[in-house]
Amino acid sequence: MGEIYYNPWKSAYKSPFGAIQEGQSARFGFLGADSGIDQVYLVIEPEGQKAYRIKMTPQENGFFQTEFAFTDGKGLYFYHFELEYLSANQQRFTRYYGWSGENGHGEVRDYLKECMNYQVTCYQKAEKAPDWYRQAVFYQIFPDRFFNGNPDGHVNNPKENTFLYGDLRDDPMYIKDAQGEVLRWDFYGGNFAGIQAKIPYLKELGVNALYLNPIFEARSNHRYDTADYLKVDPILGTEAEFQELLDTLHQEGFRVILDGVFSHVGRHSRYFNYDGAYGPGVGAYQDIKSPYFPWFTFLNYPNEYRSWWGVKDLPEVNKENEEFQRFIYGAKGVLSKWNQMGLDGWRLDVADELPDEFIAGIRNNLDHYEDKVLLGEVWEDASNKVSYGVRRQYILGDHLHGVMNYPLRSATIDFLMENCSPEDIALVFTRLQENYPREVFYNSLNNIGTHDTERILSQLEGDYEKLSLAFALLVTFPGVPCIYYGDEAGLTGGKDPDNRKFFPWGRVDETCYRECRKWLALRKENHLLQGGEFGLIYSERLLGVLRYDETQFILTVLNPLGVEVIVSAKDFAAFRELPLTRERLAELLEGQRIRAHGSYVIEGELSE
Repeated sequence: MGEIYYNPWKSAYKSPFGAIQEGQSARFGFLGADSGIDQVYLVIEPEGQKAYRIKMTPQENGFFQTEFAFTDGKGLYFYHFELEYLSANQQRFTRYYGWSGENGHGEVRDYLKECMNYQVTCYQKAEKAPDWYRQAVFYQIFPDRFFNGNPDGHVNNPKENTFLYGDLRDDPMYIKDAQGEVLRWDFYGGNFAGIQAKIPYLKELGVNALYLNPIFEARSNHRYDTADYLKVDPILGTEAEFQELLDTLHQEGFRVILDGVFSHVGRHSRYFNYDGAYGPGVGAYQDIKSPYFPWFTFLNYPNEYRSWWGVKDLPEVNKENEEFQRFIYGAKGVLSKWNQMGLDGWRLDVADELPDEFIAGIRNNLDHYEDKVLLGEVWEDASNKVSYGVRRQYILGDHLHGVMNYPLRSATIDFLMENCSPEDIALVFTRLQENYPREVFYNSLNNIGTHDTERILSQLEGDYEKLSLAFALLVTFPGVPCIYYGDEAGLTGGKDPDNRKFFPWGRVDETCYRECRKWLALRKENHLLQGGEFGLIYSERLLGVLRYDETQFILTVLNPLGVEVIVSAKDFAAFRELPLTRERLAELLEGQRIRAHGSYVIEGELSE
């Protein structure tokens, strides 16, 4: 018996690597040196269309080869190989070769139904983000919890039926009824003036872009229950103060993106007006003749209606309603108002809840302005995401520039808590790198914590050295790093609301701050971490993140273990071809001692 092998992560078998632009071709090679194989066919199917069965051309030493042009439109193409055998008694039979489900290599199956297809992502165009975006280091601010910039500390326009904390060191808590609904929202009083006052702190930390959780008028402290898309929340300040903040940030070299929450609104919004606070006859709940009535789906008017994940406080909006579409991204809509004030982009909340056509409409609006970026909240592999029975078009062109990199956060925690091996991490991200168009992969908004997750320091059980490694992964992976406010200051916390504590001004943990600032500085100083090529090397105990161009490289080796590790370069492997040979790795790393939960960074010339 000879060898049967295919691996799209190796250039001999598929070139180019990864996603393919519509209209371009790829070369496929297959090693079928098994005795009895008479012919190999590439069977490739554009999703939802007729499959192609292409006879591959025999080469030397049992190798077969063919090319395929991706001319059937953008989308996912699935493929496997058919192996046609001719037995000794001249009988023909077929076996099938598909993805093993483990790494790039595949496996032979006797029955087609047991054969798992490989995936190729075919995209319409490269999603080139604005130049400033790739050079950015973001800082996510939950506005109420950051800083109150009023000199006397008073809270702007406190809301009815809420409470203010007596001490900014108090942990957040909810007051809920028996059904679990919040009865009184809690506020600390963070505002626009507070963000402006802390610009020097942000510059010192090393960030140059802000992602703000919702700022529009709402009842809650998180403001995902939008009450009025055209007004800022008075507790944060005035629209003039927001404009001043934007202008000042821009003067100081910062960019700003806002949270766009367009899948639902608040029950107490002017659009729904559950309690009549916006006046009689205003809002869908109050009057079926309201212009907002068609925005919502009532099952039994007025008390039964579709809401986001069944949360009654968040009535779901029908995004296919043309009036709502015009209201959000029409010429005089919500996006246009804020974009014209100088906003630099948007992060779309729960992108899974927004139809592709709706996202395309938002993108079309932004494309009428210069240097705007559009990102989406997607928690999984965005290339093959299915939402509500529909394969999503997020990253295939004219939709999102990039998505939030939650897979990085999950992998970081698993790796540092020794719940998976370095090889497992390399597998996850080689597969993601293969599935994403290159520009989209590099447009990822990297995070190790957000307002929707437990605090990273808590996830790492308070280990500062592990936290330093988490910051290392955040900045060395392709994409744009984003620090969740307070992670650099040592904030801890579990699930909401514990992950939304007030920033510990005057009590910043200097160890956490120092480590975060160190890694952010490395990214700023080394252009390879902003746009260099990417590859991973791994051994049984260590993970190496390699960034490089034609002449230079930076290699970061991470030790997640609680014991010192002496590096042996011969133990390293990689799933893809990389410019550092094993001999060169030995020159650079052999015998290097990496302390427990430590790292080692080396920069150099590839030609040395």
